Amino acid sequence: MSATFLEAFRQSGSDPINSDWIGWLRRELAPTHARKIRTAITVAGVVLCVIISMTLQVPQLATSAYMVFFISKESKLLTTITGVGGVIVLTIGIGATLLLYKFTYGHPELRIPGMAIALFLGMWLSRVLVIGPLGFLLGFVVAVSQSVGEAAPSPEYLVRQLLWLWVALAYAIAVTVVLNLLFLPDTPQAAAHRPKPKGLFVADAFTNPAHVHFAFKVTFAAMFCYIFYSAVDWSGIHTAFITCTFIALESTEATLYKGTLRIVGCVMGGALALFSIVFLMPHMETIASLVVLVACAAAIAGWVATGSERISYAGLQIAFAFFYSVFQGYAPDTDLDNVRNRVVGILLGLLVTAFVFHYIWPERATAAEAQKIA
Repeated sequence: MSATFLEAFRQSGSDPINSDWIGWLRRELAPTHARKIRTAITVAGVVLCVIISMTLQVPQLATSAYMVFFISKESKLLTTITGVGGVIVLTIGIGATLLLYKFTYGHPELRIPGMAIALFLGMWLSRVLVIGPLGFLLGFVVAVSQSVGEAAPSPEYLVRQLLWLWVALAYAIAVTVVLNLLFLPDTPQAAAHRPKPKGLFVADAFTNPAHVHFAFKVTFAAMFCYIFYSAVDWSGIHTAFITCTFIALESTEATLYKGTLRIVGCVMGGALALFSIVFLMPHMETIASLVVLVACAAAIAGWVATGSERISYAGLQIAFAFFYSVFQGYAPDTDLDNVRNRVVGILLGLLVTAFVFHYIWPERATAAEAQKIA
């Protein structure tokens, strides 16, 4: 993935004046049969999550809706593997954070180092494991769960919310996997000719210091953002913490390009949410109107997300910004603070990550590309 982002970064920056970026964008957004089906499946999954969560009042609707985008892949096999692995890692992560809270709840001097250690291990595992995303998800779930501990009024409330989080994520993953198994056409198994990994870890897992450097940089950037918004008492910009972890890639250039996609997607999703909250939400009285609105936004985000990796990440960010801005409860809400806070948090995370990756152990594109070729 880093190589793809690097290639797109070079193409977009090679000759910004004379390059045919409009034609490139048209090609990236061109309709295909597979893209139409995948977008329709994504929209159906999001609509089902909205109906189920609103009807049964399951918390974390925005997270459930976003999971449909996060789990959906280009084939049934990849979606199923990602979904099953995600549920297993999610269960382990929730269990680990509950166990950790036994010692850290009410003790920020223990909880904050625990967050940092969990995030460091997760980012290190994302580099050294053959299935890196599962290692990342484990560390991310534990770190993010620990980051909300100070907002819980009691241990019982905290445990209840974490268990509801598991429900919100697990059922969304199940819905996504089932829809893809039922409606996504079978594709040729091109991966069958790829060499199979011989172990759980990559070849240089314990000898390449770049893996440790990468984990440290991401942990430092994310924890800096967490301490900053906690110190200024602005928890609404907690997306800065999430941004630092999600945009990190091997090379500085690839990370910055991914950050650019996140900004573009965030602005588009925030604009859609702002328009909806100001002009549409005040007139909505039934869940049917909300479903229509969400389906239209999910179709836009899904169309971009089902494109090539040069633009797909922007589609995920459109969905992220829209869902987390619009879904503020079980009734229409016209509060614009969430839109502002999400955008400010993302921009803060991008700036901090860019600074850290540029000045601390910079891993330039040439070294990362040589490692990919090797």
